[in-house]
Amino acid sequence: MRVLHYNWVDPDDPAERGGGVRSYMRALITEQRRMPGYDVTTLASGLRHDLRQRPPRWQQIRNGHYEIVNARPLAPSQADFASPAQIHHAATEAAFTDFLRATGPYDVVHFHTLEGLPARALERAARLPGQRGILSLHNHHPFCPQVNLWWRETAHCIDNAKGARCRNCLPFTPNPHSVRRAYQLETLCARGGFGAGHWLHDRLLRPGLRRGWQLARRFLRRSTTPAPPGPENALRQRRGQMVTLINAHCTRVLAVSARTEAMAQGFGLDRVETLYIGTPHAHHWARSKPRVWPDHFSPARPLRLCYQGYMRADKGFPFLLQALAALPAAQAARVHLTVAARRGPAEMMAQMAALRGHLAGLEWLDGYVTAELDGILAQVDLGVVPSLWEDNLPQTALEMHVRHIPLITSDRGGAQELGGMAALRFRAGDVGDFAACLARVLEGDIDLRAYWAGVLPPQDMAQHAQALHRHYEEMHEGTDPYRDSEIRHLVDPGLSGNEPGRAGRAGAAQCPVQPGIRQSV
Repeated sequence: MRVLHYNWVDPDDPAERGGGVRSYMRALITEQRRMPGYDVTTLASGLRHDLRQRPPRWQQIRNGHYEIVNARPLAPSQADFASPAQIHHAATEAAFTDFLRATGPYDVVHFHTLEGLPARALERAARLPGQRGILSLHNHHPFCPQVNLWWRETAHCIDNAKGARCRNCLPFTPNPHSVRRAYQLETLCARGGFGAGHWLHDRLLRPGLRRGWQLARRFLRRSTTPAPPGPENALRQRRGQMVTLINAHCTRVLAVSARTEAMAQGFGLDRVETLYIGTPHAHHWARSKPRVWPDHFSPARPLRLCYQGYMRADKGFPFLLQALAALPAAQAARVHLTVAARRGPAEMMAQMAALRGHLAGLEWLDGYVTAELDGILAQVDLGVVPSLWEDNLPQTALEMHVRHIPLITSDRGGAQELGGMAALRFRAGDVGDFAACLARVLEGDIDLRAYWAGVLPPQDMAQHAQALHRHYEEMHEGTDPYRDSEIRHLVDPGLSGNEPGRAGRAGAAQCPVQPGIRQSV
């Protein structure tokens, strides 16, 4: 089985970009390379650029890993927000095709995102004989150029008004030319041996670029000049074009949670199935025991909450601080909070510091590494995942879940499916509903035996790789969708994007997870 995995970032990226998806891919690729008969290759695109502007090309970075250099769509998606090249760019597609012909053929081309490539790369992959394309939905990039359906960095985006709301989605719209210049400089340093991991990069270049980015964002947010609008036609047509291409050229689409599957179907995708991702932390499931709670929590024995991840609004961190600050003093005195997250903006740090005299205790860890998790989570009673965006399946939730730590979650995203108990699920962004959930815990109204009886057992990477293998085999036993006349006619060579092929069927735009609210395609 020859498998090509695509993501915008190298699975072994020394700068550790790409978050949980990159970590998941690294673990998956390691496991697949142990499987008899597997030949696994990885490809990245959108980050590496020559100092002089040249046509897109591909090159080998190391054994088994390649990158497309000078790709027109930049990665991640926000760096080139809603660019028409995210759908079609002939030169980048030609470089991708040349790569497939030179290094393939592959039995499966597994896309873990389309960021960094034109979506028409799906068509290029499907055209080569014997190849099958599969897409995993780790985020919402096909439906949202901002990736996480998070409007103006403040609110969940329910309806993009056929692209009209995308025009001013970002408070600060990056300049693709400037981003490309930064990537050119990073590429030059890497080729000279001064890339990520070298002091020159880590202490000077990267902090300088980050500081420049922060200053630009701060200046433009204070400015009365609105963010420059995106190209109107591209914004209006993008979602429909993405859906059409995926339906036509992906043999299968894998959602990492049932919530993600429901949303993808609501946006018009066909052949979507849920396949929960595996985790290299799964061995903790057998080694740990379910947490034991006292009958009632008290100031002497407080409820120990833990928040892991990033101090970001979409992750719900400011909401969590607000909700805890709003607790009555008697309840707050029975709650201890551990925060394992890198330092955030000054206002969030001040908001967190203000909680110290309100709660029974507060511990902040400026980030963490995997080896520290057991110690961090040893005394935790309840993990909190307060996502305000539809976080497909956060790795932080899995890290706590596999250690038999129950979770209190919002009703957005896939984390709620790990525990599955309604009594520990609150309406996203609702301070009162969060307080009601917490009160049930504090007063001993949660039956932990019932909770653990209904949880989703985690999969280790070996089990997950075997499940993927079955999908790969089934794809080859079925009909090639690119040559299937039922699907082939759906693809308009011009890709007008106004109607997403079969996704335009009656009711397909109705989001099944939020009845009555239409999702514009």
